[in-house]
Amino acid sequence: MTRPSATFGFRDVDAAEKPGLVRGVFDSVARHYDLMNDLMSAGVHRLWKDATAARLNPQPGEVIIDCAGGTGDMARRFARMARRAQERRGGPDATVFVLDYNAEMIAAGVERGGLPEICWAVGDAQRLPLPDATADAYVISFGIRNVTDIPGALREARRVLKPGGRFLCLEFSRPGSAAIRAAYDAYSFKVIPEIGARVANDRESYQYLVESIRRFPDQKSFARMIGEAGFSQAGWTNFSGGVAALHTGRAI
Repeated sequence: MTRPSATFGFRDVDAAEKPGLVRGVFDSVARHYDLMNDLMSAGVHRLWKDATAARLNPQPGEVIIDCAGGTGDMARRFARMARRAQERRGGPDATVFVLDYNAEMIAAGVERGGLPEICWAVGDAQRLPLPDATADAYVISFGIRNVTDIPGALREARRVLKPGGRFLCLEFSRPGSAAIRAAYDAYSFKVIPEIGARVANDRESYQYLVESIRRFPDQKSFARMIGEAGFSQAGWTNFSGGVAALHTGRAI
């Protein structure tokens, strides 16, 4: 019997091997992760993340899951926004659960410092350590392409959301313009691994990250997967001409 396979960059590997391979990548990049994001995107990733947080619009008392939340840069945005809303009109504290498969990423986030609304835990996107219908919102940013079973992770997101809960996924995507695609490919494959080699002394991990982006489904295909997982109103908003996209849906 043929064993199930999974993508790891441009390679196809045994699905059972992928979690360990991905863990190794993020063990390696954790200490430099936020700096590298700034260098690789010239800071533009911060604008994409701000737009995602604004779309989420966190409210007092909400339970928000920041899956693959790593160092907590999204969770801090959510916590600050919920607190500002709380200061304006009252209400209980929000709770933001940062879950990440990689303990080194969580440790890097805790070391940076958190906020009272944030809880940190090591957890698997395919088997979330939370009961059914727990959360008002689920967000995963630049993490779902590293999951072995993406449809399974989407079903887990649906499971932990309350009916009507918001699903948001920020991920690198497919530029619509051929000119942008060509420039993006040249930058990705020539510049990003070189930055990784010079700043983080790790060309190989950043080569994988670039390749994983190219293997990820395009906007339309991924929206279809979101709908198949049990979400309504599946759609997306392109950022920077489709270099990244914010996918959204509502739990049915």
